[in-house]
Amino acid sequence: MSNNEELKEVLDTEIESNWEEVVDNFDNMNLKTELLRGIYAYGFERPSTIQQRAIMPVIKGHDVIAQAQSGTGKTATFSISILQRIDVTLKATQALILAPTRELALQIQKVVLALGDFMGAECHACVGGTNVREDMEKLRSGCHVVVGTPGRVYDMINRGAFKTDHMKMFVLDEADEMLSRGFREQIYDVFQLLPTETQVVLLSATMPPDVLEVTTKFMREPVRILVKRDELTLEGIKQFYVAVEKEEWKLDTLSDLYETVTITQAVIFCNTRRKVDWLTDKLHAREFTVSAMHGDMSQEQREVIMKEFRSGSSRVLITTDLLARGIDVQQVSLVINYDLPANRENYLHRIGRGGRFGRKGVAINFVTSEDVRMLRDIESFYNTQIEEMPMNVADLI
Repeated sequence: MSNNEELKEVLDTEIESNWEEVVDNFDNMNLKTELLRGIYAYGFERPSTIQQRAIMPVIKGHDVIAQAQSGTGKTATFSISILQRIDVTLKATQALILAPTRELALQIQKVVLALGDFMGAECHACVGGTNVREDMEKLRSGCHVVVGTPGRVYDMINRGAFKTDHMKMFVLDEADEMLSRGFREQIYDVFQLLPTETQVVLLSATMPPDVLEVTTKFMREPVRILVKRDELTLEGIKQFYVAVEKEEWKLDTLSDLYETVTITQAVIFCNTRRKVDWLTDKLHAREFTVSAMHGDMSQEQREVIMKEFRSGSSRVLITTDLLARGIDVQQVSLVINYDLPANRENYLHRIGRGGRFGRKGVAINFVTSEDVRMLRDIESFYNTQIEEMPMNVADLI
């Protein structure tokens, strides 16, 4: 066996699941009312596969190892579990989440704050590149959840600013990523400084030896959950592309398609908030009815728009990837990628559907000459065929 083969075998080690319980509805998880409000307000309708399996054992206090790819709903899995377990009346850090990068830590902080909004949960991001003194003050004043990168968190515990005596839960996100970035010593050091009864939750896409070592060293009889990548499918979804030579021509192309689009409900994806606003204005100017939603809007605004869209009073929704995962509207049978997604995984989130609904659908990708490579890349990544849009596309929707 060559080194490469050995390496591949090690990286592909999968854990055996040993937990069978599945709860396919947030209402049946006995969550706090304010937390449930936060979940629905965030745009989640039903739990993803990992959420159906992993939230309950974590809430019950088990140590949990979940092997799951990114994009399966991991962040919300541990965020919901943490928010259920903390006591917001106690102004002390009760949960710590470690992530490999600042960006990811800040993203997790956003999710925790959004889901915990109605509970008044406080979450502080403790990451490098920020003012140490401010960090220390924030930690000393007490906040329920801390999410951070290993170096800064260890530093704060060491300086005595970050008190761990009320710690209930420790989450290691993207464990394989973290250990491959050489954070092992720091992670171990943080572990040593936590109360011995702290519950440990570890999430990782692969299970290389160093991750398995963490699980044997620091976890007690962990519940193991394996979630495969194929939870979302492209089956039953016809995918087409429209060759649009220049970016400027996309608008006319969309206008030509508009009558076809409004036969059902359609979601149009753009890559930036600015583009969402721009496209909405342009379509309004052409007297097309569309609504728009993106992350700059308040939660209230987003809820109103989502409600209109779900009820069918608004038929075309323009949005960004931020909301690709939260939208699961039964009637959507057409997705238009005005911009091809910046990364391949998001393609699946935009057009993919939980296979169980067995819904049919059509996806239309606007492709400029610059996008051709990305389109080919998406095709090979998902082993799928994206053909040129036929004239009778309306009959397929």
